[in-house]
Amino acid sequence: SSLMAALFVFITVYALDGFIKSPASLLGSIWNPEGKEFGILPMIWASAILSLSASVIGWVFALGCSCFIHGYGSKRLARILSNVLRIMTAIPTVVYGFASVFLLVPLIRNGFGGSGFSWLTASIVLSLMILPTMVLAMDSAFRTIESETEITSAALGLTKEQNLALVVLPTSKKWILSSALLGFGRASGDTLIPTMLAGNAVQYAISPLDAMRTLTAHIGLVLSSDVGGTAYYSLFVAGGILLFVSVTANIIFRMIRGRSHE
Repeated sequence: SSLMAALFVFITVYALDGFIKSPASLLGSIWNPEGKEFGILPMIWASAILSLSASVIGWVFALGCSCFIHGYGSKRLARILSNVLRIMTAIPTVVYGFASVFLLVPLIRNGFGGSGFSWLTASIVLSLMILPTMVLAMDSAFRTIESETEITSAALGLTKEQNLALVVLPTSKKWILSSALLGFGRASGDTLIPTMLAGNAVQYAISPLDAMRTLTAHIGLVLSSDVGGTAYYSLFVAGGILLFVSVTANIIFRMIRGRSHE
């Protein structure tokens, strides 16, 4: 805990220092180190919309998968889906990105136009990557509630599907919402998927086919270059923003989880 506190203080202090020294430069819309322009607003926008879109897509499919596993699917198929999702949690992120470069990117390019390296491509892969995390969170809540209500539901003559729809889902709604928050936090902190698939163009992406650069991708790309000065201050500001989002999401998640146990 002391190490985490020290890391939090370190990033916060340097982020504030960078912001105080060059607020106009860092809060601009243009990233051009050679021209002394270090704006990160497009990257903040990219991180927000990519994380949100990936979380929404992933959450919808996670809820569907959880309902399939706990009532609407056959036992055999539910067991297969559950095992596949658990295997997905062990697949390295770079494998998702590498496979998508050769499979999904050409599909998006040929089907919708553009380069294929876009907000849409990164959203799809990122939602797939965070899907198992959200399903496992929902699965834990569903199993707990099912074990507590199984006998009562059977006595009332409810089928497994009716028990899921009328008892389990309403009772576990806080866990269902908190799983979306968990997915958002996971998506906002990922680096490889945005770096490999989003196109890394510093611009305000409006269309799903537009390229973008997120804060996490920006940190990785700048650290791998020889750019210095204010460019490095932008890293601490970006890191401070990501840290704030992560801590806030964690606090809200714990509050929801605490209330769900009351």
